[in-house]
Amino acid sequence: MRLMIAIILLWLLTACTTSVLAPTSQLVEKAIALELQQTQQQLNQQLDLDFQGFEINRLSITQRKALTVENLPTYHVQGTYNLTFKLPKRKLTQPQKPFEVYLQLQREGKTWRLLVPEDHGKDSKQVWRSYSI
Repeated sequence: MRLMIAIILLWLLTACTTSVLAPTSQLVEKAIALELQQTQQQLNQQLDLDFQGFEINRLSITQRKALTVENLPTYHVQGTYNLTFKLPKRKLTQPQKPFEVYLQLQREGKTWRLLVPEDHGKDSKQVWRSYSI
């Protein structure tokens, strides 16, 4: 009986610790917005478009996978969201847009960074670009 109680307590402690450290929906939305801002700036320059912002709605996280990148806790988060681009005379909506982000908790445990993998071929070590959220 004591063993069963110890296992349950250990499981609860692990579950609470993991959920405290896991990225929130608001953090994931900020990371997606950061990626979209970078893409929007590139499109504005290349296509001479007049984007006036965007909205992210109905964010749904379907998977949070914990991993370690450069000895720091990192989460690979996947899901979907609705995206609305604001144009001068109309809005363009893309429903159920899939997303995939990597979010890394920094050493002090207070701030997060968006990690973006760079493609350097199959045989080389994974390289990450990092952005403050």
